[in-house]
Amino acid sequence: MIVKQIRLSNTAKDKLSRLKGKTGIKNWNILCRWAFCFSLHENTIPTDIPINADSNVEMSWYTFAGEYSEIYEALMIEWCAEKDIELTDENLAKYFKLHLERGISYLTGTNFIKNLDDLLNLVLEA
Repeated sequence: MIVKQIRLSNTAKDKLSRLKGKTGIKNWNILCRWAFCFSLHENTIPTDIPINADSNVEMSWYTFAGEYSEIYEALMIEWCAEKDIELTDENLAKYFKLHLERGISYLTGTNFIKNLDDLLNLVLEA
């Protein structure tokens, strides 16, 4: 498990709230999974900025990852290995959080997701 608890920033919470309304996806963890994977797909290192985990949206690793926790963990480990980032617990947690925040910003920042179909089309484009 990369982290025990995940707490989002208020900014990320607000962005996800808008995304929930557009897509009809009701669960934070599902949208967070999309955001994490979307950021990983960018294949660049997220900017190392402090994340203010100040919202009331909090979930455990198992709520985030569900039955696929080993896959999400393996994706993060593989990404760090490809970027020559030392595989420490601290680095895995740090880059997971950075990817999650960046992914949320990417999914909501350009306003290209207006409905569920737009979100699903991301997979088809990849």
